[in-house]
This record gives sequence, C-alpha cells and structure tokens, in this order.
Amino acid sequence: MVTIVTQDGERISPISEIRPGNMIVVKPGERIAVDGVVAEGNSFVDEGMLTGEPIPVRKQKGDQVYAGTYNQKGVFRFYADKVGQDTLLAQIIRLVQDAQGSKAPVQKLVDKIASIFVPVILLISVVTFIAWVLLDTENGITHGLLAMVTVLIIACPCALGLATPTAIMVGIGKGAEQGILIKDAESLEVAKNVNAVVLDKTGTLTEGH
Repeated sequence: MVTIVTQDGERISPISEIRPGNMIVVKPGERIAVDGVVAEGNSFVDEGMLTGEPIPVRKQKGDQVYAGTYNQKGVFRFYADKVGQDTLLAQIIRLVQDAQGSKAPVQKLVDKIASIFVPVILLISVVTFIAWVLLDTENGITHGLLAMVTVLIIACPCALGLATPTAIMVGIGKGAEQGILIKDAESLEVAKNVNAVVLDKTGTLTEGH
C-alpha cells in the first residue's frame, strides 16, 4: 500500500494502482514503491539493496529514488516515473532470470553430444529388442523388452543433459541471494580463471585508501 496525493488530498492505494506522474508520499520507515523523482521535502534513503553501500544517501528535490529502497527519517513526496516491470529492481530480477536461462559454452558442447548420443542409444535399444525376439523363440518379447528398457535406463544421458543447466541455475540463484549479479552462464563458467578482483567500494570494503 502507498499514499498517493490527489486533488482531494492523500489516499491509501495498492501499489498496482500507481501510474507514472502520480505524486506519492513517503514517510519514515517506509519502502519506496516505484522509481521516481523527488518533488518536495528531503530525507536519507538506504539504497544498500541496489548499490551494496550501507551508507544512507541524501535525497532532495530533483533527486532520483528507486523501488525497494528504504526511507529513513525524513518525509518527502516524489513523482512516479517508472512503475511495475519498468523499475530498476524489476530489471535486476529479469537480469537474474535471463542469466539462469542462458547456456554456458560447456552446455552447448553437452547439447551436441546428446544430439548424437540419444539417437544412438535408442537405436541400440531397438536392436537389442529385435535380437532377443529373433534369438529367443520362447520368451523373446519379454526378455527383449527387459533388455531394451535396461539399455535405455543405464545409458540415459541425464547427467549430461540435466546436471549442467541445474548447476548454472543454482549457482546464479545463490549468487543473487548474496547480492552478486551474474550476467550470464558464460560469465559464471569463466569465473574460475579470475585471479584479480577490483572493487570500487572505498570506505565500505577498504579503509579509505
């Protein structure tokens, strides 16, 4: 729920009713509902969920505010600019979803192998069934079916086809939980070669020099 300023005064409305251009009041302790530009008042906003910096950022007239960030002590009004799927937070969520659905170079190799491996296994299983039917006149069909199913189960390329995308999805998801956004599966795969990390967080992760 948010407080929207109308011609008749302030009213409490669901976030889904916010439209670009609406003026919204943000009180101490409230989370900002959508992206926008401050119109009146000033305050300090905790944007740590977006930037990683726990230091409050001063907001006054003309400054940009973002959905999901946390207002601290002051009261201000802002005009809604981007709502729903257009907010910066929604774009970050889409980035994570797209990354989870992307394919790593190793996955492309796995797909090529599977495209050959699966038809070959199917062919072998059919040949196995036919061989049993031809060579075992009494119980050939029964034994043939058992042998065919055994071939399919044992040679099933599940480890090839499922392990890689599952590992990518879990890895990128766990990173997002820790505030680490991974661009795509290829970036995750090549991360093993990283030997230096450069951080622009002076004062937060370092001692200021």
